[in-house]
Amino acid sequence: MIEKKKFKSIRPFLGAKNFEESRSFYNTLGFNETKLAENLSVFKVDEKLSFYLQKAYVKDWVDNSMLFLEVENIEDYLSELKLKKLTEKFSNVQLSEIVKNDWGKEFFLHDPSGILWHIGCFY
Repeated sequence: MIEKKKFKSIRPFLGAKNFEESRSFYNTLGFNETKLAENLSVFKVDEKLSFYLQKAYVKDWVDNSMLFLEVENIEDYLSELKLKKLTEKFSNVQLSEIVKNDWGKEFFLHDPSGILWHIGCFY
């Protein structure tokens, strides 16, 4: 078994069909961006909640990329996202309503490249 104390964070790499639009999208969501290179940024909430966005697009990879973001209050967060008018400001962005499952509740957010975010909370 791996000892938990050996790890500090996990950071997935996400691709972007249009790097500048995706950067703008994630900034609008409220992530803090640090540009690491012309083709790479890290977006953070804190040291444990972060991901890399890269100027790289492979359709099969991006079309199959999914992340799950657990939130404390799903209703409040969905309302917050709706106020940002993401589907009007960014191409290809989709935002669903909340779905109730046997394990909890979730809604879905597709970023401009099509990456699927499952945003939810557990019962």
